[in-house]
Amino acid sequence: MLIQPGELLAQINSPADLKKFPKEKLVQICDELRQYIVDNVSVYGGHFGASLGVVELTVALHYVLNTPEDQLVWDVGHQAYGHKILTGRRDRFHTNRIYGGLSGFPKRKESEYDTFGVGHSSTSISAALGMAVASKYRDLPKKQHVAVIGDGSMTGGMAFEAMNHAGVSDTNLIIILNDNCMSIDPNVGALKDYLTDITTSRTYNKAKDEVWKILGKLSKFGSSAQEVISKVEGGIKSALLNQSNLFESLNLRYFGPVDGHDVNHLAEVLNDLKDIPGPKILHCVTVKGKGYAPAENGNQTTWHAPGTFDKVTGEIYKKTPSTPQAPKYQEVFGHTLVELAEQNDKIMGVTPAMPSGSSMNIMMKAMPDRAFDVGIAEQHAVTFSAGLATQGLVPFCNIYSTFMQRAYDQVLHDVCLQNLPVVLCLDRAGFAGADGPTHHGAYDIAFFRCIPNLVVSAPMNEEELRNMMYSASTHNGPYSIRYPRGKGVMPEWRTAFEQIPVGQGRIIKEGEEIAILSIGHIGNYAVEACEKLTKEGLNPAHYDMRFVKPLDEELLHEIFSKFKKVITVEDGCLMGGFGSAVIEWMMDHEYQAQVKRLGIPDEVIEHGEQIELHRECGFDPEGIAAAVRSMTAVTKI
Repeated sequence: MLIQPGELLAQINSPADLKKFPKEKLVQICDELRQYIVDNVSVYGGHFGASLGVVELTVALHYVLNTPEDQLVWDVGHQAYGHKILTGRRDRFHTNRIYGGLSGFPKRKESEYDTFGVGHSSTSISAALGMAVASKYRDLPKKQHVAVIGDGSMTGGMAFEAMNHAGVSDTNLIIILNDNCMSIDPNVGALKDYLTDITTSRTYNKAKDEVWKILGKLSKFGSSAQEVISKVEGGIKSALLNQSNLFESLNLRYFGPVDGHDVNHLAEVLNDLKDIPGPKILHCVTVKGKGYAPAENGNQTTWHAPGTFDKVTGEIYKKTPSTPQAPKYQEVFGHTLVELAEQNDKIMGVTPAMPSGSSMNIMMKAMPDRAFDVGIAEQHAVTFSAGLATQGLVPFCNIYSTFMQRAYDQVLHDVCLQNLPVVLCLDRAGFAGADGPTHHGAYDIAFFRCIPNLVVSAPMNEEELRNMMYSASTHNGPYSIRYPRGKGVMPEWRTAFEQIPVGQGRIIKEGEEIAILSIGHIGNYAVEACEKLTKEGLNPAHYDMRFVKPLDEELLHEIFSKFKKVITVEDGCLMGGFGSAVIEWMMDHEYQAQVKRLGIPDEVIEHGEQIELHRECGFDPEGIAAAVRSMTAVTKI
């Protein structure tokens, strides 16, 4: 079903078309754009609340700026649906996040209007500043560079590093702070309180409006007038807020807060800011989910990416299975962590801004003094966990695999070199699905297995996850556990805890001629493949290795003594991954065998359903079966 745009939106295939309309039509265009997003996401799914919250800002930016010549960078990018629709991708928007379709995030190779590829938070200011410095070097004084960043992303340390640099850069940079008190979950920390203080101070806001008018008049009279009004404005801000302005202390001209849903005023303000030299920040107050009552007034975390829903009633469609279903791995983690914490008062929980996505919110509700959401701050989360561990506590630090990339130095330097008992739980390991390459957890096996002291493990099912968490809680050193997005395979998953010795694999199926070695949940595909092959008269053995580091050497000796054909299967990168570890071990111990590695190749894999991506890479159940058929048809070496 192709969604039909409104009367005005149907005429807009580029920002140049948008500029043809008088300002009086901007409100209607915003209404039509918002409705088009609602219509599409309700049918096809995707991120929702964030894009609704910036409809007016998106329209104003493209109305005022000369994009794509002017550079517009969206932080994270899940709020950029309106941007995509206005920049020539409206008729393909129904393919958003679908295999072979549009990316759910801005992507440079998708459009010239997507100036910087994003997906992780807090990068926009650095990127836009780099662009601004390049324009200054090339003597392009009129070129605009705009970074749109949410207050959630502003908690990331990289954003502060970029602002610190921007303040002394003397570049044409506009930072737009999209302040809605939300990332995926509600924002936390002192910055949130600071921004709330600014936005709720009536005295300051009234004085600010007067200062804005004066500034607009004096800005046309040269640098001396600018300097005077800057001091006056800064003094008023400090006096009325009883504190110095955080942004101005970084030498960023602060403007706002302004209503982020008044498109005409936003357009006027942006036009004014274009004429003011130097780095500056515009504070826009918005509402996530604006214009769609269930999202605006309901659970904003739920409406971040609700799936498909009835746009009239707001009912989110959920399939009602006829048989008991396996839980999501994240749910098993959340409930198991509480069980362990009830038995061991040393256990703590830490997550960087993903309490719902990781299910850390279960412990945060049950034991609020022992579970922490530290904001979008992966580096801090890991070192904070290390600090807890030095005092005899056992922190479970849950970070998505893709975001753990941001804390690599902290894992190595602060946890592993000191051999501290921090449990690193990597959710969304393997393919993340529709979120695409910025969110795939493809690399953690490779980048973790080279770190001294670190145990690298992956459970094949929910019972194994529980037992690994139980075992990790008493391990005297760092321990990582990776598991995928989505459901497991065991409806009856609440099993009694059992200790798993570090580095001990297990045999799933005895066999002949060829052995399949799997790591993690993807081993269930190997089970399916073995069942299919058995019906064909083939009898491969299957081993669940459980650990990439340390490998089960006793089991490997058994395997390579018996089999001359081996297939390794992993949902991680082949370069330096589990298969590479097995081959290294084989060579070190002077075994000879034909080994085929199945996993993620050395290329960027785009978005799609997980099974679609597994099939593309050749390690879905049929891909594993095909590899067995191919190898068993070859004469033994």
